[in-house]
Amino acid sequence: QERLVESGGGLVQPGGSLRLSCATSGRLFSLFSFSTMGWYRQAPGKQREVVALITTRGTTEPADAVKGRFTISRDNAKKTVYLQMDRLKSEDTAAYYCNQVVPGGAQYWGQGTQVTVSS
Repeated sequence: QERLVESGGGLVQPGGSLRLSCATSGRLFSLFSFSTMGWYRQAPGKQREVVALITTRGTTEPADAVKGRFTISRDNAKKTVYLQMDRLKSEDTAAYYCNQVVPGGAQYWGQGTQVTVSS
């Protein structure tokens, strides 16, 4: 079964940190090293937006809103992508989704993990 499974979300105070993980399975597992991986988020009433992307070569593309605070990384041996989130703000509150773009362009999404930044 093709799956992306996110973990690591939760409630954190402003200024705090969280680390999200996204593990692949099934056919996505074998294609991981050849895929661009990304993190997206969607806040209530807003459109889903890109947070950060990482290419097969490890080149990262963070969104302007998170530059200097969030870091995307990947472990090709573990077939896992991470999002280290530091200096969190209330406006970072959203459901965070993992995305995998496999060779050929097909996209796959995880089920999402909630991040809530509140005092």
